[in-house]
Amino acid sequence: MTTAIRQDTVDDRLVVAISSRALFDLSESHALYEREGLDAYRRYQMDHEDELLAPGIAFPLVQKLLRLNGSGAKVPRVEVILLSRNSADTGLRIFNSIEHYGLGIERAAFTNGAPTHNYVQPFQADVFLSAHSDDVSHALAAGVAAATILPSKAPTLASEQLRIAFDGDAVLFGDESERVSQEQGLDAFHRHETEHAARPLSGGPFRGFLDALHRIQSAFPLEQSPIRTALVTARSAPAHKRVILTLRSWGVRIDEALFLGGRDKGPFLEAFGADIFFDDSRNNVESARRHVATGHVPHGVSNQAR
Repeated sequence: MTTAIRQDTVDDRLVVAISSRALFDLSESHALYEREGLDAYRRYQMDHEDELLAPGIAFPLVQKLLRLNGSGAKVPRVEVILLSRNSADTGLRIFNSIEHYGLGIERAAFTNGAPTHNYVQPFQADVFLSAHSDDVSHALAAGVAAATILPSKAPTLASEQLRIAFDGDAVLFGDESERVSQEQGLDAFHRHETEHAARPLSGGPFRGFLDALHRIQSAFPLEQSPIRTALVTARSAPAHKRVILTLRSWGVRIDEALFLGGRDKGPFLEAFGADIFFDDSRNNVESARRHVATGHVPHGVSNQAR
């Protein structure tokens, strides 16, 4: 008997790779692993493989992403792939939980303790979300959008709509302007952005992910889109103009743009109801994760060793 394999093209899909610790709450068993080692962890997971895992930080995001697949034949497909440092034996509990929650996750790689980042590109992932910061750094270095999922608070304003928020510099955009700010100060940054307002910013690590989201959004009338995006940036006028013109030149839309001028982002993200927020700044993610699910993007000048 042969099984027909669906052949999707890269252009037809948004591919999200996610680690098991981002998808499910594995804090108890992970603490056991760190305390007593791999053998104890393996025994624990096999002994409890019929017990369901509780949803993790990125679980609502994955649910909403997979729900898009029921939106119609002309909507680009979303595929979620599990990349786990579990073994096939210990991963059985994870797949039992996936089946229970009705998550349409069909493909997976279990590496038995080895890093998972080597499989991000073969699976052609548009974005990689993991609790392992080393895997995230390697994926970013390979040119894949990636973020470390941090312990976070779920948004209080739950919505059926998928809501994703991004920082600008070093996330959606390159970090060249951020370098000017850090090396020469805020006044120099504003002069630089005013002088170069008509020159589009370079793309950052999450530009491709934003493009993929835009392709899905474009399959719906604006007022019926199941996805809403937001740019939440510390920029303020006059540095806003270059951002707006850059997005226009890329031909993508951002539904909401918040230019906060250095204000704490957390309350604004909670008001937006973000299912996840991506930022390169350690200070910003520490604030944001008290309000919404947050991914740290260890990219750009803010994450270089000093």
